[in-house]
Amino acid sequence: MAKTRFDVTAFGEIMLRLSVSAGNRLEATNQLRVDPAGAESNVMGALARLNRNCAWVGGLPASALGRLAANSLRLCGVNLESIIWSENERIGTYYVEFSEPPRSIEVLYDRANSSAALLTSDQIDWDFLLNTRLLHLTGITPALSANSRTITRTALARARAAQVPVSFDINYRQKLWEPKEAAHELTELIQKVEILFCSKRDAERLFGITGNPQEIARQLSSLSGAKHVVVTLGESGAALLSEELFSHQPSLPTRIVDRLGAGDALAAGVIHGWLDNNLRLGLRYGTALAALALSQHGDMVITTADELKNLSADSDSTVSR
Repeated sequence: MAKTRFDVTAFGEIMLRLSVSAGNRLEATNQLRVDPAGAESNVMGALARLNRNCAWVGGLPASALGRLAANSLRLCGVNLESIIWSENERIGTYYVEFSEPPRSIEVLYDRANSSAALLTSDQIDWDFLLNTRLLHLTGITPALSANSRTITRTALARARAAQVPVSFDINYRQKLWEPKEAAHELTELIQKVEILFCSKRDAERLFGITGNPQEIARQLSSLSGAKHVVVTLGESGAALLSEELFSHQPSLPTRIVDRLGAGDALAAGVIHGWLDNNLRLGLRYGTALAALALSQHGDMVITTADELKNLSADSDSTVSR
């Protein structure tokens, strides 16, 4: 296979997250913490910090807010030369009200008609995006707009034609589309991907898949034809079905500071292992990165390759055939 420019590329939306800490209410706050965040950009940022050559492609407004988002990725070392900058458009935002029991975390989106959602397929530099060992996509993007859905379909079709492997994270967002619509669209999009990521919860509410982790992974494999399936299990860690070999990796103990971004961190760890042809180690990397993400403020996990190696060295996993 010819050498590619990038290890991993991704297409998606990056937004600004504005949050209030637990114990405060959004309607009464006079202070907001601002963190750039987006599922695909979170994964690229983590991998770039692990010395992987990564690029993120998406739309941003040519404004101070757009540059703020881009700078967060630039700081990680992500290549941004194929961003589509636009005049007189907006960046999506979302507001987070962190909480303690009995209240749940509340999320309020303000992302309609963002620069990302208005992009069209002919604005994408496809040669740039597909000059990679792996293309990473999520189920969030096709839920944003008709344009975004077309871009996702086109990206998958072009990747298959160019024999570029794809990792796809279901990442269902109930505030963007209904389960029935999402299940119909995503079932088509995930066919024959290289790596499929899906939470236990999403497997049930979208596809009606239940059972123990191994049963869930096998049913997702049958549904999608994916070569590798990763099932995230929350506090129970994550499971991997890879060419009939099943592995389970427990989560690492952590003190939760910020619950958002852990799933993206786990995906980054698995991909990090896949790039070295070692998905079982990648599952260990993923649970370690997820624990780190939970222990840090913001969606983008900050770490180094050495730190990840040390955190993953003593973690235990079980394997069954």
